[in-house]
Amino acid sequence: MKQLLPVLALVALTTACSTTNTADNKSANTTTKTTINKTGSLPTEEKAFVKAIEDLDRKEIIAQLGEPAKADDVRIKGTDKIVASIWHYHYINTGEDGEYYQTTELDFIDNKVVQVVFLNNDGSEEAKDAGQSYEIPKNKPNQ
Repeated sequence: MKQLLPVLALVALTTACSTTNTADNKSANTTTKTTINKTGSLPTEEKAFVKAIEDLDRKEIIAQLGEPAKADDVRIKGTDKIVASIWHYHYINTGEDGEYYQTTELDFIDNKVVQVVFLNNDGSEEAKDAGQSYEIPKNKPNQ
């Protein structure tokens, strides 16, 4: 049980810090667009990006986007096993209006993305201006 506490805390923190209000605060700085997407196969539009990223593991995401600008890992105490992570990328995704989000946050449990958060700030602790948040479905609906 003690091993799951850091993971649960990470999920709770991520959920508490995310919001779904996108209408008020889109990033006004579009002159510094930096596309990290090296292969061009991941879409930049937020909803399409979330749909595409749900099937990728960490190695595949790094192959598509490169190393994250920032990565915070949660390990099981006394081991090197990473059980959860928060990764930040900058200027890789757009909202419905075509404006780039300053930061895209990928939240991992084990090796899979469980939540994607689009931020209109640099993702620092002090920043309160969140953007759009999506949880990855645990089970894909029947198609």
